[in-house]
Amino acid sequence: MKKDYTKESVISIQLPQNVVIPKWHDSNITLDLKRATEIADYSAKNASVIDYNGAFPKQEFELIAKAGLLAAPLAKELGGWGAGIDANVTYELLTLLKQIGHGNLAIGRIYEGHINALQLIQTFGTGEQITRYARDAREHHKIFGVWNAEASDGVKVIPCENGRYRLEGSKTFCTGAGYVERPFVNGVLPDGGWQICIVPMDEVTTVSDPAWWQPSGMRATASYKVDFSGVELDQSALIGQPGDYYRQPWLSVGVIRFAAVQLGGAEALFNLTRQYLQDLEYTNDPYQKERLGRMAIAIESGNLWLRGAADKVAAYAPIFGGYPTVPQPQADQLVAYANMVRTAIEQICIDVMQLCERSVGTRGLMPPNPMERIIRDLTLYLRQPAFDASLANVGQYVLGENNPANLLWNDE
Repeated sequence: MKKDYTKESVISIQLPQNVVIPKWHDSNITLDLKRATEIADYSAKNASVIDYNGAFPKQEFELIAKAGLLAAPLAKELGGWGAGIDANVTYELLTLLKQIGHGNLAIGRIYEGHINALQLIQTFGTGEQITRYARDAREHHKIFGVWNAEASDGVKVIPCENGRYRLEGSKTFCTGAGYVERPFVNGVLPDGGWQICIVPMDEVTTVSDPAWWQPSGMRATASYKVDFSGVELDQSALIGQPGDYYRQPWLSVGVIRFAAVQLGGAEALFNLTRQYLQDLEYTNDPYQKERLGRMAIAIESGNLWLRGAADKVAAYAPIFGGYPTVPQPQADQLVAYANMVRTAIEQICIDVMQLCERSVGTRGLMPPNPMERIIRDLTLYLRQPAFDASLANVGQYVLGENNPANLLWNDE
């Protein structure tokens, strides 16, 4: 039975009587953010050690699990603090992601996928599925992810006579392959519908192709190509209805999460550039002053965009993206605003990288200086799909409105 998408079923999960879940409070959020900063510091120091193809930040995710951050995306009723699902803590979520990205963009990419997956489960899953997968994250420290990219040999979801489903085909850019135990492996049904599936990687046999992943940056994400042919799943592994993955505003508004991670990388570059110039006593050079001034403006602009995004999400509905069966007339506005945030922060990151390169010169960009790695990672990470379409969406929205500029995003 599919879940009835109501306020009660989304925000108040009915748990079995024998299940005791620890409650979270605002103080836990503050503590989690502090722990995230500590983990980011460790991640930054260890980043060069895992900067090779095939690496995975295993120690860092052990720290993330120990700190309770794998459970943070769960609603309070499930033992988390709603990072990614409770709209009222969106700013804290974005701050958390920015801190993780500041330490290592590869870790931020993987952790953002974990949050994305748990948000989708809590939005579109049945009560039984939500309880089951929440336990996996909270008690068994399973890492979730979203593997949606594919090539011509993409995944097909084929119904079997026994009520199960067989997968055929491959996914590309499978971030955390070999370590992410509960990825979304979305595929096409015989009728053309796009179905969300969760594959228990520790219970099935798949074929990974590490040679497929030979990038210049984000090496430690282990984003292999994975063949799922022959994997069989129960009905309970299918999340929501066909097409739910591409529903708006959830799909597009989620871009604010990876934008926060990217801004964390830009902040790290700013700090390292400033420290480099201070160490060389180049702080009185007028051109360096001008560059650092522009970098500071760019970083603060990014932070203001994140604050604006958080405020918009919180004002839109109590849960991220709203309730699936409750129509929201402001959905198009929220999508356009999120696309503005993504576009603006991408340009901010590009500007910060260019200013960093001009400030430190060739000597500052030679390994093992961390700026060289961060620029490689950030350059690759910024290449998210459908950039032009996102920007065009903003233009389409504003061209269809008659409100003056000061009221385009503030209806009051």
